[in-house]
Amino acid sequence: MKKYLLLLPLLLISIKGLSQNTGPTEVASYTQKAEFPGGDDAFRKQFMDMLYAYVDTQSYAINGKVTFIINIAPDGKMNRLDMVPKIKNSEMFIDDVKYAMKKIKGKWKPAMKDTAPVDSKIIVKVNFSTNGYDHD
Repeated sequence: MKKYLLLLPLLLISIKGLSQNTGPTEVASYTQKAEFPGGDDAFRKQFMDMLYAYVDTQSYAINGKVTFIINIAPDGKMNRLDMVPKIKNSEMFIDDVKYAMKKIKGKWKPAMKDTAPVDSKIIVKVNFSTNGYDHD
């Protein structure tokens, strides 16, 4: 019985070590953040214009706030898009949004860490409704 009591704390420690960390694991620290020609407002305006022009939201069951997380690569190109929350047919919707993003004119100046360009992210929140959508 004493063996089992001694093993219990070790078992709990090993389980704690294997559990997932749900908190932030790394805080991005840049010496310069990514910049779009004309600033963040210019990007958001173009993003919304292209979203309105190329994505038919009536084809998807979207109603409410959606957050788009866009990765800016070290070469200044937008190369990944994530969306929260997930929706029905989200893969097709994300493909449509990616197509709209390709139509945005202008190239990002990448974020810098010391003297090296690095990946960074920009967040765009959009409020979809049955009548249209607007960014927050």
